[in-house]
Amino acid sequence: MIRNGTKETKRQHNELHILSAAEEIFAQHGYNGAPLELIAERAGLSKQNLLYYFPSKKLLYQKVLESVLDNWLEFMALLDQPGKDPATKLEHYIRGKIEFSRTRPNGSKVYANEIISGAPHLSNELKARLLQHLEADLKLVNVWIAEGQMDPIDPAHLFFMIWAATQTYADFSSQIEIVLGRSKLEASDFEDAAKFVTHVILKGIGIKN
Repeated sequence: MIRNGTKETKRQHNELHILSAAEEIFAQHGYNGAPLELIAERAGLSKQNLLYYFPSKKLLYQKVLESVLDNWLEFMALLDQPGKDPATKLEHYIRGKIEFSRTRPNGSKVYANEIISGAPHLSNELKARLLQHLEADLKLVNVWIAEGQMDPIDPAHLFFMIWAATQTYADFSSQIEIVLGRSKLEASDFEDAAKFVTHVILKGIGIKN
């Protein structure tokens, strides 16, 4: 007899396996260009078996997006970063975003493609969750500015620049690999990126690091 707990664990394992395969295929082909047959093949399943777990491509894509957004937001709270001074908190924030690009490049690509397309499947989630996190971060930066700990810059554009600079190592990894002569970006490349982006950002907003 199979216990309910064992069946549930197996189902969760299979769902995670399918989501991982779907994330890779959606990253390579986009939502419209990714047939369920290809996702099923990548997951080592039949299309019928895949549909048992996720009854439609739209639902599967939505679940991938939600998973990516959950992970992306884990690195987003500036206030929760280690340290008390702006330099330390911003460095950890930047390193967190670089780490996301390193560990989940396919997820970053899926997220970027969704945003480029106008966020048709994610606009409500973004408004409800991203804006809430960002509002707290903007307030913190404004406090630092008021205290004279950094230059009087537009906090929103600071975060836009950090996101763009860090996510490029996932979203445009092929371009960077060609320029650096790599078949695949290495851990040292991401460390170099973290140091460089931190240096440029902190110096650019008037913080000594």
